[in-house]
Amino acid sequence: MGQIIAIDYGKARCGVAATDDMKIIASGLDTVETRFLIDFLKKYVVENSVEEVVIGLPTDLKGNVSEVETDILKFIENFKREFPQIEVHRFDERFTSKMASFFISQSGKSKKQRQQKGLIDKVSATIILQNFLEQKTR
Repeated sequence: MGQIIAIDYGKARCGVAATDDMKIIASGLDTVETRFLIDFLKKYVVENSVEEVVIGLPTDLKGNVSEVETDILKFIENFKREFPQIEVHRFDERFTSKMASFFISQSGKSKKQRQQKGLIDKVSATIILQNFLEQKTR
């Protein structure tokens, strides 16, 4: 069995999360500058068995996609060229940043730690992945 990874894609940086090999639990991996994301994934895929990737679909309350979607679609094209063996899924990421901020604030982190955008991105990717796993088992 292999892992599923999730990406909370952003213009500047991306949060990355992964499941265990049994695909039961999602854990935050890292926050990576967007320009280095493919290189990070190349290294990660070589070291780990990855079967699927989930990429956040940024929509608003009315279902309209945000402007970063254009960049995400380009990234997905590049990803599919680099990793044709890995299945790509999209998953609605509405409210994940707000949920991440809430969970971080409840975790006892200091105010300075809570304001780190990289931490929010990593937790957001974890939430996307955990929600994807829960939907998949229904």
